[in-house]
Amino acid sequence: MVNDLPRLVFLGTPEFALPSLEALLAAGAPILLVVTQPDRPKGRGRKLLAPPVKLLAQERGLSVYQPERIRSPEALERIAGLEPACIVTVAYGQLLPAGILEIPTKGAVNVHASLLPKYRGPAPIHWALIQGESETGVTTMLMDTGMDTGDILLQREVVIQPEETGGSLHDRLAEVGAGLLVETLELMARGTLEPKVQDHSLATYAPMLAKEDGQVDWHDTSHRICCKIRGLDPWPGAFTRWQGKRLKLFGCRALPHFSSQAKPGTVIAVEEDGLQVYTGEGSVLVKALQLEGGRPLPVTDFLRGHPLQVEVKLGE
Repeated sequence: MVNDLPRLVFLGTPEFALPSLEALLAAGAPILLVVTQPDRPKGRGRKLLAPPVKLLAQERGLSVYQPERIRSPEALERIAGLEPACIVTVAYGQLLPAGILEIPTKGAVNVHASLLPKYRGPAPIHWALIQGESETGVTTMLMDTGMDTGDILLQREVVIQPEETGGSLHDRLAEVGAGLLVETLELMARGTLEPKVQDHSLATYAPMLAKEDGQVDWHDTSHRICCKIRGLDPWPGAFTRWQGKRLKLFGCRALPHFSSQAKPGTVIAVEEDGLQVYTGEGSVLVKALQLEGGRPLPVTDFLRGHPLQVEVKLGE
């Protein structure tokens, strides 16, 4: 029953957490407090911007708390004083210490965007695509002090579409995770959940990505290059070098292998639907380009203002 959902404290920060918070509100969950990261300076003007979760929580009239460090004595006292039955975290951004995890009587539940124990860590969506997985999913788990090492509660598989990007997969998994979270809390309230210990020997990791991780190695296979371009779209963005500038690449399809004397990274055709570039094995069709300082454009629009032609070598 809706009224049986546990009294909870919600911890989350980015857009991925919004569907989960919305779903809890729709289910009538008693949310005692929303904890999110502090406002951070963003953009060229370095203006302070509030996290998406803060904006939604304030819009819905929820109490918001933004500690710099969740392990601080003040944060521990604030959360403990509410006596929550459950703590829920969705992409909060900090590991919770034992002192926080010991507060809720029913435990702390985390929503993670992978099928644990695969892709533990902060960037599971990116890495599932980069590694060419055909499916991924969402896991709810009981948190412990490790990095995504706690017992599994529920899992739901999601098929990765052929030309899926990090952005589209992010949005789909966020919605799936929201539904799975509510289902988890309902089962928790009924006492019918059976936590399952992870097989740690099968664990893989999804470390944080930096902008420089987006550089494409044209000697790689067309399949792996496309996986990278899709996995890093929209952030941090796969890129190559052209005329000394960073050129971001969006939309990619691996083309059948054929023999060529061209060196990897050479533009071998300019077509209406994209730029064909030779790789270490086969070629790829890149559909949109963004030169640093500009905005992403379909290849045909990009070429109107930039003289990128056949036989040009990218990556130099």
